[in-house]
Amino acid sequence: MSMFSYHKHSSNRFFIFLLILAFKGVTISATTFTFVNKCDHTIWPGILGKPDLGTTGFELKKGNTQTFQALAGWSGRFWARTGCKFDDSGHGTCSTGDCGSGEINCNGNGATPPATLAEFTLGNSSPDYYDVSLVDGYNLPVMVETSGGSGSCQATGCGEDLNRRCPSELRVDGGDACNSACGAFGTPEYCCSGAFGSPSSCSPSVYSEMFKSACPKSYSYAFDDATSTFTCTAADDYTITFCPSSSPSLKSLMESKPGSSVEQAAVATKSWIANLATGASTRISQPFSTSMSIFFVAITFIFSYLVN
Repeated sequence: MSMFSYHKHSSNRFFIFLLILAFKGVTISATTFTFVNKCDHTIWPGILGKPDLGTTGFELKKGNTQTFQALAGWSGRFWARTGCKFDDSGHGTCSTGDCGSGEINCNGNGATPPATLAEFTLGNSSPDYYDVSLVDGYNLPVMVETSGGSGSCQATGCGEDLNRRCPSELRVDGGDACNSACGAFGTPEYCCSGAFGSPSSCSPSVYSEMFKSACPKSYSYAFDDATSTFTCTAADDYTITFCPSSSPSLKSLMESKPGSSVEQAAVATKSWIANLATGASTRISQPFSTSMSIFFVAITFIFSYLVN
């Protein structure tokens, strides 16, 4: 059965289910997820979540959009697979974000790191929670924007191309993705596991702070909740844009007011870089490459300009 056929029948079942609820007088609350591909190439978004949205993976060509309906209570994540090669029967693999199913549909499998994740929990008579996470690394810029709803409902995500500034020790072969420190080194300190399995014992690393400085609204490590989780009540639509042409995260950083969480993150990063220069930082356990040194000099200049 082709992916199109599967999606068509699943969608029909979904709408039949909605009609049955409507005839029974049940109030139906549904949210639209809109996927937009602004990359200069085809991507294959993956879906992991419950209840089923009708598909767990699909092709999204350059410039195209796709929408799905989700009922209240849905929880899961989305990501983009890149460099995929599927045959006529829908079997194949992807170079980044592959879910290991060997098919266009991920069939309940998550993304193989590194991959940028958009995560959602839709409330049932309660706010929705959503975030964009770099905890499992990064492969593409991803932004999330809301439509309708009440509350904060902020745009979030990472609009920057982190592959261009990825340090050599985190870079995936070919430069198409950037590992997290946990993915690259696998130690409890970087993975926030074992003796480092709590917010008090697991601090941001030099690498997570690099991600945070570039994308201040995204999760940079496991306990990066305060500035990375967002809420919206009864949103009509969440638009997930891959390779956005503009960067709301950078705009928010430039327009942040004194004392805002974004500015505090910038000041903290500037202070940390100063400590690094004087040898006061104790969190580094890996040698720096020349590219990392150049990156830190550039970041120091940028934050000096933005904060001052």
